[in-house]
Amino acid sequence: MAKSDASFAGSQDLPDGVVATLAGEIDYSRSPGLRNKLLELVAAKKPARLVLDLSGVPYMDSSGVATLVELFQAQRRANAKLVLFGLQPKVKGIFEIARLNTVFSIAPDLEGAKKA
Repeated sequence: MAKSDASFAGSQDLPDGVVATLAGEIDYSRSPGLRNKLLELVAAKKPARLVLDLSGVPYMDSSGVATLVELFQAQRRANAKLVLFGLQPKVKGIFEIARLNTVFSIAPDLEGAKKA
């Protein structure tokens, strides 16, 4: 796996969408590759619900957050949902400081994300 897409670990289909698993640190060097991979996934599958598993992401900088905001906006334009789950403490803290936890749908686990 190339460093540029090292944060994308794969996806699996859901009845109404897709779960994308992210792993590793999402920083300035990895965000462009992750952005491209996730936007390609959305364009190909057009999921009504895109669920991002962030349980394997110990750190995310502002470029990673910007990637998720862009994905959120793309899903909203398509009248589709974006749900995050598995946020580790540092990542959760970034979302809380930026008050993005009030914008994003954040579930505690996959089962919660399927219902959100």
